[in-house]
Amino acid sequence: MTRNTQYTNHLANETSPYLLQHVHNPVDWYPWGPEALDRARREDKPILLSIGYSACHWCHVMAHESFEDPDTAAVMNELFVNIKVDREERPDLDKIYQTAHSLLTRRAGGWPLTMVLDPHTHVPFFGGTYFPPEPRHGLPAFAVLCRHIADFYRERRDELEQQNRSLVNFMRDMHRAGEAAPAQLTSMPLDVARQQLADQFDRQYGGFGKAPKFPHPTSLERLLRHWAATGREDRDALDMALFTLERMALGGMYDQLGGGFCRYSVDERWMIPHFEKMLYDNGPLLSLYSDAFAATGNPLYRRVVEETVAWVEREMQAPDGGYYSSLDADSEGEEGRFYVWTQEELHAVLDADEYRVAAARFGFDRAPNFEGRWNPHVYETLDAVAEKTGIDPPRVEALLTSARRKLFEAREQRPRPGRDDKILVSWNALMIKGMAQAARVFDKTAYFDSASRALDFIRDHMWSEGRLLATSKDGQAHLDAYLDDYVFLIDAILERLQYRWNSDELGFALQLAEVVLQHFADPEGGFWFTADDHEELIQRPRPLGDDALPSGNAIAARVFGRLGHLVGDRRYSEAAEGTLKAAWPHIEQSPYGHTGLLMALEEYLYPPDTLVIRPGARDAAWRQAAGADYAPRRQCFVIPDESDGLPGLLAERRPRDGGVAWLCRGLQCLPPIDDPARLREALDTPAGN
Repeated sequence: MTRNTQYTNHLANETSPYLLQHVHNPVDWYPWGPEALDRARREDKPILLSIGYSACHWCHVMAHESFEDPDTAAVMNELFVNIKVDREERPDLDKIYQTAHSLLTRRAGGWPLTMVLDPHTHVPFFGGTYFPPEPRHGLPAFAVLCRHIADFYRERRDELEQQNRSLVNFMRDMHRAGEAAPAQLTSMPLDVARQQLADQFDRQYGGFGKAPKFPHPTSLERLLRHWAATGREDRDALDMALFTLERMALGGMYDQLGGGFCRYSVDERWMIPHFEKMLYDNGPLLSLYSDAFAATGNPLYRRVVEETVAWVEREMQAPDGGYYSSLDADSEGEEGRFYVWTQEELHAVLDADEYRVAAARFGFDRAPNFEGRWNPHVYETLDAVAEKTGIDPPRVEALLTSARRKLFEAREQRPRPGRDDKILVSWNALMIKGMAQAARVFDKTAYFDSASRALDFIRDHMWSEGRLLATSKDGQAHLDAYLDDYVFLIDAILERLQYRWNSDELGFALQLAEVVLQHFADPEGGFWFTADDHEELIQRPRPLGDDALPSGNAIAARVFGRLGHLVGDRRYSEAAEGTLKAAWPHIEQSPYGHTGLLMALEEYLYPPDTLVIRPGARDAAWRQAAGADYAPRRQCFVIPDESDGLPGLLAERRPRDGGVAWLCRGLQCLPPIDDPARLREALDTPAGN
């Protein structure tokens, strides 16, 4: 982004890379805070609120076209108090004003989000996303639009005040359950969601709906779990999930040279991505591909996990342990430039045989698929490449390996996309869980160690006086953490404990749980997105539905349910049940829009097996008996004999000579098992629902 360093606005002391991208704009940007809000109120100037994030392509476009333009900036500075927000640092503001945008415009929002707020109430009276500098695509010129909005504010105050009252009243009431909590939760939404996902499924290319296509990890996990819950009889549910995972892994949305997934595909074939890479996508996808491998043993899924982990460790993990947030879509001023190839570049890197094989595999011998260049997308199987080129299959595989290595090494010499290097607790938690799950499935200590470094960073730098801070950069952690930060981190720790027990980490998870119960709980059930001592805003969100991520309430319901079974604290079990009952009207109305909550519903109706092993001297034998098969309704903890001071029910799981296992199936616990073979037999016996 072009920067005129002769001008510096009020963003200079911020830590967000996105905000710092705008610090030299001629727009007199402020961060969200008392200084800007007080000025707007004193001067009776509307607030122009612009929300975006560092890796956002259209945010960069609007910045270059409008925010870097002195004439447009002069209009903005004259008419508004201008506030820039990084939606990743302030998801509370983003959730609120995205909701307001959808209510005002009857359209989905996005980024950049452009809202104009009343300076006294902070209620928006105008909303939009990207606006061009000149009229095009049915959109008005941004500077002209700004003048119209300011005129409207001055001339039609009474009308605006009435609209604002209606909007804020609706937003404050929208999270209230309109119906009494159900007397009993049922499994009907699980079956309805299964059918709804099938109705939306693209049987030609995988995924759900039309372009653009997003990975939707919670929907795919729901299908895998449905297959497992039917005794592995619902093959269609399995096939929908696996076909989508395969098409994504072979498509251009997956980085075929460097590993890791881009945010979404702009086409229905998963061929051309929006090239930004987000930590929050890749953590859940690591978990999902690990699950898929555990269920099938497909080597493709192993390769995706290995390459994605390598990318994370190479490009996304800070020296002090935390995981960075994202990589831009753009480099050298062009979207995707880092990832795509010309024929001249390909021939300069590859020898003739390597090119023949790579061209057949990745479509380099077809018409260019991205603005005159080639983005690698798998078109042919290795056997088909062998037949097409006349080269025997083992040689094809060797040539393809060398071609990918050479292309990767050549690509590494290019100017790199920008990286947002702030550390977010919630997104780190998703990657910590993904790494820990991959470590458990593939028995890779190195993956677990990477996750340990990230967790240590959070505990050392972002846990202060018994509360989490949401974001950290360059040694400065700040902003009160949100529901997602707490419950995603509890979820990650529970996954870590299944690979390697650590009593201190369990204690930390229980501390986090206490903060959630004390500061985020809604007395009517479920949890608010912000704590009770958070800054007062025009709405206190209580998210329930799936977005790019499962909602905080979905993960809260699941982790509190699992903690309740693990330590026997009824408060946890009641919190999980209360969340599901509060969300029930929403779940019933749109089951497939709440697949995250459906995971928790499934485990409420059919509680997970909780297996606790005190292994004695036979650690390997007990672990082998416990297995690493796909068992989504099982949590297994191997607790070393020397661990003591365990909380709740765990204190009763005392070690014995030769080792012992306690298996609780739902609400019924079997007698202690003192032989690994008997444990395997018990696990192989289906539990009754």
